[in-house]
Amino acid sequence: MIRKRVVGNWKMNGSTAVIGEVLDQLRTERYGAEVSVCVPAPYLHLAVDKLAGSPFQVGAQNVSEYGDGAYTGEVSARMLKDVGCKLAIIGHSERRRYFAESDATVVGKLARVLEVGLYGIVCVGETLAERDAGRAEAKIESQLAQLHTLMARGAGPDRFCVAYEPIWAIGTGRAASSEQIASMHEWIKRCLGSSYAVLYGGSVKAGNATEIMSIAGVDGVLVGGASLDVKDFGEICRAAG
Repeated sequence: MIRKRVVGNWKMNGSTAVIGEVLDQLRTERYGAEVSVCVPAPYLHLAVDKLAGSPFQVGAQNVSEYGDGAYTGEVSARMLKDVGCKLAIIGHSERRRYFAESDATVVGKLARVLEVGLYGIVCVGETLAERDAGRAEAKIESQLAQLHTLMARGAGPDRFCVAYEPIWAIGTGRAASSEQIASMHEWIKRCLGSSYAVLYGGSVKAGNATEIMSIAGVDGVLVGGASLDVKDFGEICRAAG
């Protein structure tokens, strides 16, 4: 059985004060799930220090598709590993939407992450228009297609997982139905293999975490705003454990 994973994505939120308040409380807790927090890049080193010696991992919200070099403003996978990161979110819908990241870019970023031994969380998802047009599965399959090249080179289920985030359910307060989630998670596992973990991300909260976590094929959750509240995040982690 895959151990459930809870990943907190702080997005572009937080401060040194918030890092101290939330992570100092978090490190005193113990959960049955594998728990990670992905904080903004300026706070990664501080987060690693705060969680040192605890079972919790620190991850990045993004990574460059390039190695070290003349790429002003970018952060390489090697640098993330150097400061103590264990994982990185790749291809979040907000990266795809606001920064025009393509499927090819996402695969390039995953390749860099795997090269240095970090764990990748690859995000996929469809828009409401694509779902209403009956193209949701085709969209997800196309986003996953290029991953097979890396899988053929040894990128197994211990190296990366997929986070399914229906774009129409992110930050809207509207979560996909249990049937929609179960169906898409089953489809993703069919495309990649049943041993690959699939997380759900899309308005995950303390109030719906238990229900979401009980859905067949859900191996954990990618949590947005609720991960900044240590009480709510703790309830989500307990639901996963």
